[in-house]
This record gives sequence, structure tokens and C-alpha cells, in this order.
Amino acid sequence: MTTPPDNLARTVLRDPVHILAFGFGTGLAPFAPGTFGSLPGILLFWLTLDFGLYVQLGVAVAITLAGVWICGESARRIGVHDHGGIVWDEIVGMYVTLLAAPVSVTGWVLAFVFFRVMDIVKPWPIRDLDHRLGGGVGIMLDDLAAALYAAILLGIYGWLMT
Repeated sequence: MTTPPDNLARTVLRDPVHILAFGFGTGLAPFAPGTFGSLPGILLFWLTLDFGLYVQLGVAVAITLAGVWICGESARRIGVHDHGGIVWDEIVGMYVTLLAAPVSVTGWVLAFVFFRVMDIVKPWPIRDLDHRLGGGVGIMLDDLAAALYAAILLGIYGWLMT
């Protein structure tokens, strides 16, 4: 059953699965929900910054695995595969991108810009992953690929700046 747009906010705010999938409400932004949805990923990374790389890697794995179910279940309940408001995948993608970023304002801004560009443009094979894989795996995997591309760009930037 597909949820009508006028009832979407009510549906999202009443269901814990949707609250998570919609990034605690950021996915309900009237424009650029993926961009707004990336912001909790920055906050989560900042909150785990002092825990060290191994804990952060564990957090990345945990939120990725949880995201497969959260995104898939939310999409199933709404009746739309990879609904634009489902932004848990952006939260995870942003978090993973920040693992490769220098801990500085410049590093984090570049991480944000590179991730958003890769997620929006979806260069090959990201677009194929987005269209060919269904369920939570498909929803999550294209953003993880975008995070990988963004991390590569961060590495190139770091190499050029040395």
C-alpha cells in the first residue's frame, strides 16, 4: 500500500522504523532531503570522534547492517522503493565518507560536498546499483559506493595538497 504524500509526515512521525529511515525527520525536508539527511551523519561522526578508528569502523558496520533492514522495511511499508525521504543511507554514506576525511573544517566540508555530488550525479556503477538491486541492500549500496568515490576524491585532494 502506497502512502499518500499528504499523510507521509504523519505516517513517518508515528512509526519508529520511518523515524529512523527518514533521518529523524530530515528526510521530510521539502527540498533536497538527501542533503538534509546527510547532516545527522556528520553529527553522529562528531559524537564518535573521540572513540577512535576501530570503534568508528564498528559503528559504520552496525549502522550499515541496520540500514539494510531499516531502509528496506520503510520502503516496503510506504510502498515506494528508495523513496526520496528515506535518508538513513545518506546518514551512513556521510559517516563512512568522514572516516576518510581530515579532521578539520575544510576536510569535513569537502567530505560533505564530495559525497553529495557523488550521490546526486551517481557516476557508473552507482546508477546501475541503484536501479538493479532491490530492497534495503539496493538502497544502501549506492550510497556506500558514493561514499567510496568521495573518499577517493578526498585522497586525491590530500595527495595534491602535499
